[in-house]
Amino acid sequence: MSLTSLKTQSHVPLFGSPSGISCPEDHLLYFRFLGRVIGRALFDRQLIKGHFVRSLYKHLLGWPITFDDIKSQDEEYYQSLKKLTKMEDISVMCLDFTATEESMGARTEVELVKDGAMKEVTRENLTEYLEANLQYRMMDRTRPQLTQLLLGFFDIIPEPALTVLDANELELILCGLPEIDLQDWKENTNYSGYYEGKGRSHQVVRWFWEVVDHDFDQEMKARLLQFVTGTSGVPPRGFSVLQGIDGNIKKFTIHGIDRKVYQLPRAHTCFNRIDLPEYYSKEELLDNLRKAVTMSGLGFGLE
Repeated sequence: MSLTSLKTQSHVPLFGSPSGISCPEDHLLYFRFLGRVIGRALFDRQLIKGHFVRSLYKHLLGWPITFDDIKSQDEEYYQSLKKLTKMEDISVMCLDFTATEESMGARTEVELVKDGAMKEVTRENLTEYLEANLQYRMMDRTRPQLTQLLLGFFDIIPEPALTVLDANELELILCGLPEIDLQDWKENTNYSGYYEGKGRSHQVVRWFWEVVDHDFDQEMKARLLQFVTGTSGVPPRGFSVLQGIDGNIKKFTIHGIDRKVYQLPRAHTCFNRIDLPEYYSKEELLDNLRKAVTMSGLGFGLE
């Protein structure tokens, strides 16, 4: 049995689920063409009116894909993997090294490794299983389409030219800095955790907005938005219709936590939520928020 058969179907694959869509035989030509369009836009300094999933920017840069990339695209699937790391006896799950794909109502099993259907998941090989899921979910599942897009992109842009960029910077160069209406942002922000009661009147929340307004320039505001929502894009109708990764409206949320739990702010891009510790001063908040935002392009493993 595969892990995907134990949860609902993923709602946000990289290019759309290749197993659930009937594609013409020459559809890969369009991905090659799309890669060239992206490369030409970058070469000519023309902005693209649209945003891609964060993992695609990392593919363009040749950066490794991490479990954070799964989390940003499918929180439920990420959590299902994470739960396996906390189980004492994983054999009760009856898992093997396969993934389940659904196409036109029919389910098929895909082996993650050679003879994966015959290989039981145990505590000893759990790390291998998790990495195989990461490899398949974020790369092998769409490898033909991704390969053609990258080939088209590098037809125009030499790979060494991108070595100085991170994923956030590449998005800003391709898509431009957004016009951010700070008042609209504030008015369409929800508060939870330690800040639920007082909301914008809480001292730490007031410090947060002061930092964003006075200490962050336009680029840092955009990178903060990237950090929390996964993209620097702002909906044309403003923050009131800010969407989550599943397409449903999920307003920007500031969630208050004990500073003893985490020192740096943490983001949940599926929910457009930032976990903001109760800092003792505005200076401490500024320092840690800046660190979190500038480090967000690095990515981390499965916690």
